[in-house]
Amino acid sequence: MRDPLTKKVVDIAPSGIRKFFDIVSEMDNVISLGVGEPDFDTPWHIRDEGIYSLEKGRTFYTSNAGLKELREEICKYLKRRFALDYDPITETLITVGGSEAIDLAMRVMLDPGDEVLIPEPCYVSYVPCCILAGGKPHVIELQAKNEFRLTKEELLEHITEKTKILVLPFPNNPTGAIMSREDLKAIAEVVEEKDLFVLSDEIYAELTYGGNHVSFASLPGMRKRTITINGFSKSHAMTGWRLGYACGPAPIIKQMTKVHQFAIMCAPTNSQYAAVEALRNGDVDVEEMRQAYNGRRRYLLHAFEEMGLPCFEPKGAFYVFPSIQKFGLSSDEFAERLLREERLAVVPGTAFGECGEGFLRISYAYSLEDLKKALERLKHFIRKLEAEK
Repeated sequence: MRDPLTKKVVDIAPSGIRKFFDIVSEMDNVISLGVGEPDFDTPWHIRDEGIYSLEKGRTFYTSNAGLKELREEICKYLKRRFALDYDPITETLITVGGSEAIDLAMRVMLDPGDEVLIPEPCYVSYVPCCILAGGKPHVIELQAKNEFRLTKEELLEHITEKTKILVLPFPNNPTGAIMSREDLKAIAEVVEEKDLFVLSDEIYAELTYGGNHVSFASLPGMRKRTITINGFSKSHAMTGWRLGYACGPAPIIKQMTKVHQFAIMCAPTNSQYAAVEALRNGDVDVEEMRQAYNGRRRYLLHAFEEMGLPCFEPKGAFYVFPSIQKFGLSSDEFAERLLREERLAVVPGTAFGECGEGFLRISYAYSLEDLKKALERLKHFIRKLEAEK
């Protein structure tokens, strides 16, 4: 019998994150700092709106692009928060999470052989989505000495005649790195000069701790070159509602909507009604969560300093990316031993690209109580490693 599977899919490695959580599921008394999911419940007023939409029988399909009411609120929000100006009808699409938006953008913009520049360490979906769309991923290895920001020099070094899209994954998962306005201006100059398009994944835009997030499309000349991707999972603790969106030039959004129409039809209706409420009345919730994350972030950095664990200060998202290079273990080895010997689960940096070797991703989307317990286990493990030298 012929092979039923396409080599393109078979050759894609599964997520490196799952390996450890398959082990975790079979162990008792494990504290996990590995999942990038808010520990907050979706605020009640947002849940109430979702419940109300069900009680009112709003279980019908929406338009393919999403509720007009929600698209209007998204455009108001983006203009209010990030100085972005989009048309809700022709330049906005509601998707099933930000991940679908990434997939759609790649599929409608790439022809076979087109190259996509992907700064790593980064979220695990960009490379597979590029491959599935027929593109060729080209990794830019970000440097700890630059606080994992993308520099103009690094970008220029990796551009070829086939380069079409640059992915900008900031604020960054897993490093917590951000790009300042000056950083982005330097990148914009190259984007203009080399005639590139940008996929700007801004799902963590509301979680920055050193000033407001700067959206790439807000820079002069970049709006026409940028697909801005965002959603509700991180900012409003709505991961399971599966709701994201993409905004960008009308011709691109039109084609993304067409593919979305055939593959998905529309995002969940009750989630869309809940999101309208989130945007209209959720600013206080977002600020409360941001302040809580910031407190946890500072607590972790102080604890790392006390135990001699090097870590640059992340200024976005809810992750820290400490270096474990001095212990002489690979990221996988360190994480596996930490899990088996101390019952503490973290993610090896290599799950986010080869240049993540020597680092761990630790999420602080957990309560301070859990973080304190986890750090005691980490401290005990580090003392053990130091005694082994």
